[in-house]
Amino acid sequence: MYNGSAQADLVFMGNSRGLSFYQPYVEARTGKRTANLSYNGLPAPLAKVLLTDYVERYPNHPHFFIDISLCDRHNKELVSGFTCYSGYSRNLDTLLHHYSPDIWWGSKVSALFRYNNEVFQRALYYRDRSDKDWLIDRQIAPALAATVPLDTFPISVQPDLIQALADAVQTVRASGAQVTLVLGPYYPGMVRDWSNLQAVRRAVEEKTGLPVLDFSQALTDPTDFGDLMHPNKKGAQRFMDLLFR
Repeated sequence: MYNGSAQADLVFMGNSRGLSFYQPYVEARTGKRTANLSYNGLPAPLAKVLLTDYVERYPNHPHFFIDISLCDRHNKELVSGFTCYSGYSRNLDTLLHHYSPDIWWGSKVSALFRYNNEVFQRALYYRDRSDKDWLIDRQIAPALAATVPLDTFPISVQPDLIQALADAVQTVRASGAQVTLVLGPYYPGMVRDWSNLQAVRRAVEEKTGLPVLDFSQALTDPTDFGDLMHPNKKGAQRFMDLLFR
């Protein structure tokens, strides 16, 4: 995004579950160019910054798809890892100062300190290769599937995170772009009793004024999943088929 090569017709955003917006399959079916700003554990305040930076740099009004499960945590550690990009974005620099003032000051004292994190290491790994299929390519192990919890889920309504998402949606829509909110699939049976997940969905709808397309229980074949939280490549293709319809 920051080097000017991320212009796209369809832009995806989420945490690791946002990677299920399976870019190679979407591009093959639509003929449109995609960009995916998702990252493992990415929280809503960081998503707000990245989406704001995107619309400031690319005024072509793409269609944005956002998975709302990025409202599940703050993740100070990951936000700190984006220090390596702080020189490209005043918005990001401000967020880092708020989230991790110790890391922020360290990056001002030593430029090399900005690169002492997992985010920069992964950037190096993908420097000369595509990350468009950065998805689990395995089936969930039967032993793991047997441990599915039916009455717990590590997410709750956190007003500040939902407000950050709502602010991001407002910024994107104000730029003239279209936004679709999505809740991607979980392993079958995982959300049967997760009333708190639906409470988050309702809170997001109330704050943003947009409906959430709820695919949380849409995939019923266990072989479509790599673990309890993430579809594999086969499941991601089926998810995209549902989204197309």
